[in-house]
Amino acid sequence: MAQEDAPQADLSAGSTRPVLYSFRRCPYAMRARMAIAASGQRCELREVVLRDKPAELLAASPKGTVPVLVDVDGMVIDQSLDIMLWALRRNDPEGWLQAEGATLDEMLALVAECDGEFKRHLDGYKYPERHPGADGEAHRAQGALFLMRLETRLVVTRCLHGEHAALADIAIAPFVRQFAQVDAAWFEAQPWPRLRAWLAARLDAPVFTQVMAKYAPWRAGQPGIAFPGQSLPVS
Repeated sequence: MAQEDAPQADLSAGSTRPVLYSFRRCPYAMRARMAIAASGQRCELREVVLRDKPAELLAASPKGTVPVLVDVDGMVIDQSLDIMLWALRRNDPEGWLQAEGATLDEMLALVAECDGEFKRHLDGYKYPERHPGADGEAHRAQGALFLMRLETRLVVTRCLHGEHAALADIAIAPFVRQFAQVDAAWFEAQPWPRLRAWLAARLDAPVFTQVMAKYAPWRAGQPGIAFPGQSLPVS
């Protein structure tokens, strides 16, 4: 069901909250928003239109990608995983940094696989027209190898590093979601029942629903969005 545009909160120009530049459908921005929401850290969210990036975003991070967080002291964090760690190291009520079956470094290593080789094949599969000479089906087959490894992990435990969702689950799920959406019928036909159940659980989680609210694009001089907008239920 489509969500209505959420009301904008009236944040004053002198707000002492960190500013988060985001784009709703970007998987990198999704995972950053989920970590911020779970931590309870209050921010001013500025929804960005990628084809019309505000000058304030480019001044903070000239590379012009989202998410970008500008802390109250002016520090800029323009990598999604670093934003996740920034938020969760302040407050981690769900224990996302402490999986039962892995160290933080081990979780980060799995996320690096997702962000590296898998993301390259995801892009070639989803956007072959943007990559001259790319073979979409070949990229799909290579990306599927990573997903099969996730399926194998999920044979043992309900989540990637234990029975409860942790950093790797939250960081990787938006990219698996994007891969699944390219050809939903093909994805449903693959021998990945545990992966599909894991993905459904991640997408049904209150934190994901909360951070996928729709907002009007931010413009200079306008108030930002008070984010997160409401408390998450206790799990």
